[in-house]
Amino acid sequence: MRRFIPALAFIVCIIVLWELVVWGFSIPEYLLPAPSVVFSRLFSIKAVLLTHTAYTAFESALGFITGSALGILLAVLFVHSRTLELGIYPYAIALKTAPIVAIAPLLIVWFGNGLLPKVIVAAIISFFPVVVNTTKGLRNVDPEAFDLFDSMSATQSQIFFKLRVPSALPYLFSALRISSTLAVIGAIVGEFAGSDRGLGFFIMISSHRLETVDMFVGILFSSLLGILFFYGIALLEKIVVPWGKHIAADTA
Repeated sequence: MRRFIPALAFIVCIIVLWELVVWGFSIPEYLLPAPSVVFSRLFSIKAVLLTHTAYTAFESALGFITGSALGILLAVLFVHSRTLELGIYPYAIALKTAPIVAIAPLLIVWFGNGLLPKVIVAAIISFFPVVVNTTKGLRNVDPEAFDLFDSMSATQSQIFFKLRVPSALPYLFSALRISSTLAVIGAIVGEFAGSDRGLGFFIMISSHRLETVDMFVGILFSSLLGILFFYGIALLEKIVVPWGKHIAADTA
């Protein structure tokens, strides 16, 4: 709990400064609403916000699970086949570099404005960090441990499940923390492209109506959802990989 104190102190200072600047310079509400106005509006429409947040969370979770599962599967294939990696990896990079804001409208055209396009967008944007880090983790095996397994005539499956997988778990969870927040971004981008619910839809409608306060409320809830996903994965990591150390995710 102590490690959260600096972050909480910083955000409190920002909120106080923001409030003072708005009231001190008499900034119009449609340009920059004061935090007190934003929080007041938040509580007055909390039922609607929770409905939109729940829908976005569902899209994000499905996309995150799908993208992560595909990333793990591809990483396993890459470790077992260098030829397969050389053949597929360039296309994974191409998918990573393709602008997601351009892909989302295309998916809406193909699949409509229902749940599926948002899940696909969230899966695409969360896929790459998982495949990169998991591949690195599966290959980052202690040579001495590998020699020990080899001297004991361990089978390939034993080496994989008892040596490679434990070695890869810290790398995997490092990527999952990043991908979980990216999945939220992907779902919201998909909602911008076409939806009738969700936080992205709420923010977009608010912007069309020039309801700046509601836009800030939507942005706040989007950030809180991403934080919830991030620390949820971090908590799961402590349970599953108590021996692991945090490893910076390679998202390049």
